[in-house]
Amino acid sequence: MPLPVQLQLRGSAPTMSAAAARRRKQQQKRAAAKQQSDGGGDGKSDDPVALRLDALLADPTLVEEPVAYEALQLAQSAVRRNVKTGRFAEAVEVAYATSLALLVKSGRVSVSSQLLAVLVQVLGETHTECTDEWVGRFGELDAAYRVAMDKDESMGSDERGRLQRLHLQFLKKGLKWSNDLGKVRFGAMGMHSILGDHCWNMSCDEAVVGTEAERKEAAAKRQDEGEEDDDEEYEEEDLEIGLRNEAVSHYALAEKIDTILDKLKSLPSPTSEELAMGHVCPPAQRDALLTRSVLVLLAVENMREARKLAASYLAEIETDRPPAALKKSYLDKTDGKAPSHVMFCCMLVRICEKDAKTAPLFNWLVRNFGAELGTMHEPEVIKTYTTKIGRVYFDIQPPPNMMDMMENMMGMMGGMGG
Repeated sequence: MPLPVQLQLRGSAPTMSAAAARRRKQQQKRAAAKQQSDGGGDGKSDDPVALRLDALLADPTLVEEPVAYEALQLAQSAVRRNVKTGRFAEAVEVAYATSLALLVKSGRVSVSSQLLAVLVQVLGETHTECTDEWVGRFGELDAAYRVAMDKDESMGSDERGRLQRLHLQFLKKGLKWSNDLGKVRFGAMGMHSILGDHCWNMSCDEAVVGTEAERKEAAAKRQDEGEEDDDEEYEEEDLEIGLRNEAVSHYALAEKIDTILDKLKSLPSPTSEELAMGHVCPPAQRDALLTRSVLVLLAVENMREARKLAASYLAEIETDRPPAALKKSYLDKTDGKAPSHVMFCCMLVRICEKDAKTAPLFNWLVRNFGAELGTMHEPEVIKTYTTKIGRVYFDIQPPPNMMDMMENMMGMMGGMGG
């Protein structure tokens, strides 16, 4: 049986190689010796770059773009110099403090985004450990980024969409750093929560996913042009559901079950077309996102939260049909209804709670629900999750060609796909 979730999700902090540790120690010793020979101090008293940067950050004219860019260039220079001299703590502090100041004091999101990219790069290069304090700092930067972007009434839709995507990449790289240099498997829960919020917010932002009219126009264009450009248009049309799948996956890894439920409650009930047996359209977003969330939780062996999510969904959201009717319909091939997602999730959790002898029942359940899984967003990812679940709970070994794909997919949970 799988280990308790708290043992699975938390492990020892990743350590740098012996050679890297020696290089870091030597750099810091040289920097300390140089500082001592220079008469000590914090290095700012006679550093014109640091003095000028401090002055700009306190200057009311920081709201002007040329001044903000000068502060950016000075901060980049200070970061590089501190890294070169082994002052790693000072390097990341300059990048963080200046990024936050550019957002809060100047509101220049585009300028700050360039320094945020430097920050997340330097955190990894200097092997800075991911701590609760740093996760909190990412939360501050994220909140300031969103406030500054929303306050800029002159920002065009294209620019807003670009900055939203840049911030997504920053947060994904931050998640990867927290996975590589933190103490939590797949990355810090706080980082997953921040990233989940950003993905969901992006899915509701017309600057990112387009207006409803634009999406309908794209769908009609694809239908008129046939299947020649199907892949490209499919990606554009599917951006909303793709971001929401990412969001609930991150919420699951953050154990934000109540947040997942709140998001699912905000979505419409399935239509008759989405509930019909053999439907070719994707399932209702509400159903698909539930299934994705439960699969993620089970794949990382978080049985407790998977059970809580499935049971809460059945009690609080799936209120149109009673559980008895859902169970009967799930096995009834003549009522014209597709198998229920919540019943699949509840049955899957119950099977995983048993021992490996129930492997045939697991195989039957996944095979029976296979047509529905195949209509979901990224069906190859869904297959990776079910394969992982089969291996973890029932010792069902995947084919050799599936092993690498499965390990890569699980690695992406820690931000490696960013």
